[in-house]
Amino acid sequence: MNQPTDRIFLRGLAIQTTIGFIDWERHVKQTVVIDLEIPVDCELAARNDDVVDTVNYKSMAKRTIAFVEAAEFKLVETLAHRLAMLLLAEFDVAWVKLTVNKPGAIRGSRDVGITLERHRSNGPAA
Repeated sequence: MNQPTDRIFLRGLAIQTTIGFIDWERHVKQTVVIDLEIPVDCELAARNDDVVDTVNYKSMAKRTIAFVEAAEFKLVETLAHRLAMLLLAEFDVAWVKLTVNKPGAIRGSRDVGITLERHRSNGPAA
């Protein structure tokens, strides 16, 4: 079976969370901005015009928000990896590509962050 070449994306999902390793960052919620991309075969959904034939991106967004709001990580790398592994475990997708931006983290820059891609074959979350 061929892998789908269609993609669903979600860009600019702003969420408040505890993120950072500097002492003050452990006490103040900061905004992270999440971009997600997942593979999907749109042909069946387009033919039937029914959300059951695709990935429900509203459900994925709600789960992402709940996870990130409750998170208390020191590193954006940890947040990104754990979120990717959670989405793979809870949604029927072969892979997820995500970016976590931390606006204003570096003086003079718009944001700093990480982009990663995880596949179902990467195994369980650490």
